[in-house]
Amino acid sequence: MPEKILIVGGVALGPKAASRCKRLMPDADVTIVDENIYISYGGCGIPYYVSGEVQNLDDLRATPYHTVRDPEFFRSMKGVTVRNQTRALAIDRQGKTLLVRDVVSGKEEKLPYDKLVLATGASPRVPPVEGKDLQNVLSLTRLEAADAIRTACQEGRINEAVIVGGGFIGLEAAVALADMWGVKVSVVEMMDQILPGVLSRSLARMAAHDCQSHKVDVYTAEKVLRLEGKNGAVSKVVTDRRELPAQLVIFAAGFIPNGQLARDAGLDVAPFGGVVVDEQMRTSDPAIYAGGDCVAIKNLITGKPGYLPLGSLANRQGRVIGTNLAGGNAVFPGYVGAWAVKLFGLSFCGAGLTLERARKEGFDAVSVSVEQLDRAHFYPEKDMMSLELVVDKADRRVLGIQGAGPAGDALKARVDAVAGVLQYARPTVEDISNLEIAYAPPFASAMDVVNVVANVADNVLAGRFKPVTGDEFMELWKNRDRNSVFFIDARPAKAGQAMQAEHPEWHSIPLEEMAARIDEVPRDRPVALICNTGLRAYDSLLILARNGITDTVNSTGGMQALNKMGLKP
Repeated sequence: MPEKILIVGGVALGPKAASRCKRLMPDADVTIVDENIYISYGGCGIPYYVSGEVQNLDDLRATPYHTVRDPEFFRSMKGVTVRNQTRALAIDRQGKTLLVRDVVSGKEEKLPYDKLVLATGASPRVPPVEGKDLQNVLSLTRLEAADAIRTACQEGRINEAVIVGGGFIGLEAAVALADMWGVKVSVVEMMDQILPGVLSRSLARMAAHDCQSHKVDVYTAEKVLRLEGKNGAVSKVVTDRRELPAQLVIFAAGFIPNGQLARDAGLDVAPFGGVVVDEQMRTSDPAIYAGGDCVAIKNLITGKPGYLPLGSLANRQGRVIGTNLAGGNAVFPGYVGAWAVKLFGLSFCGAGLTLERARKEGFDAVSVSVEQLDRAHFYPEKDMMSLELVVDKADRRVLGIQGAGPAGDALKARVDAVAGVLQYARPTVEDISNLEIAYAPPFASAMDVVNVVANVADNVLAGRFKPVTGDEFMELWKNRDRNSVFFIDARPAKAGQAMQAEHPEWHSIPLEEMAARIDEVPRDRPVALICNTGLRAYDSLLILARNGITDTVNSTGGMQALNKMGLKP
């Protein structure tokens, strides 16, 4: 008798698990249950439909060969039954049945199973504020909402929008509305930076400046108090600092795992709501699997249970579950948290832990950053890339990497290389310093930026110099009257002298003249060096050290980093 397999959830993981299972076990009786009309769509592509980069809504539901993945597609092409508009209500583990209700007719019935898969996803985190139920207050997680937003923009009904939350989806929505439709967008984030938890403070300032320079207002450390409306539709967002007019509000303040169905059935659920699974993606009941946005999985850097709702993870976990449903023994060991997001002029990417997160997890961590060209310096086409490495001082273990740059593909390639090592090893600074990167001038430098940032980390750990970030350098500059720091600009004379003419406390001493002008540098004051990217300043620092001047700091990233953060001495 065919094995009955029920899958609750039909967006990403559910269809992947069903299709994989049927390929390996063609006689299985596989049914997907989902309460929505649309199934098997690329939710991460929704902001790009709003922006117009994806032309048709069905493109998000289509295969690479342009067949729409609807219930009939799964029936005829995959041999999988889909019961959409059917809500899962309760699991009877002893009787191995799933109670469901048809959301149109209201009819309830019990579906038997031999194995059950929970792919219940997550729900947008919506603050309990007054006015959240007004019209045009949406979350960008369902195709219906995406279509409503784009239609309203096309009809000119949206002039101002407020995005509540400065994470991936919130920023992608801000870009979509501002860049394509000319909507005045404000992003309100309750944390003290955008992209909290995944990006360092310095890189987050670059992201904020990229938004602000494209007329998107970014308000951090700010809390939404209530929404106000007219004629039933939202018209204003009131925060603890200001009032923002809005004909559209998008909540993008993170997600809550949909673990209640599992919890009600007595399955193990983490305190934050994610269903607990092992490496085979089995729950505490061996007949029930779970995956995707509803599960807690191991963070491979910390070794602790974590949560990362990404479509890429859901698809890989779906394949693992599908294999195991068919009698296999596939494993999903955990995640390092690789991610990428495209804003306006810059893209951002990362994997592993930020410095702040690493320290919260108990690591004695330090971060270093560089600004370097992503291709050979002599190649005509090239862009400046920011790259930051987080390492543990105790054992030199690499804990994370983040970066920014205009060429998103080039940035992602570097981060992906490190992410792959983080996933299967405990790499040290030396491992990344010697990481083999494909080289040709149109693609990389002979000493790639990935290797360089690890070399800088090695120098910092060895005490060869003390780095400061661009914003830390600016704090020194702002307080120059009190801290007695002597500032040196090691750039070529033309650039440095222009700054010195404006600020006499700014001393232009080009690298090439440093040794000859060493007597101009005081020996009884701390010295802060800056150049364009940090390289000339580092070489200048070495000259100072050879002459006995060692109380020095180097602004890593130099003026390039300051410019990306919107900072100016």
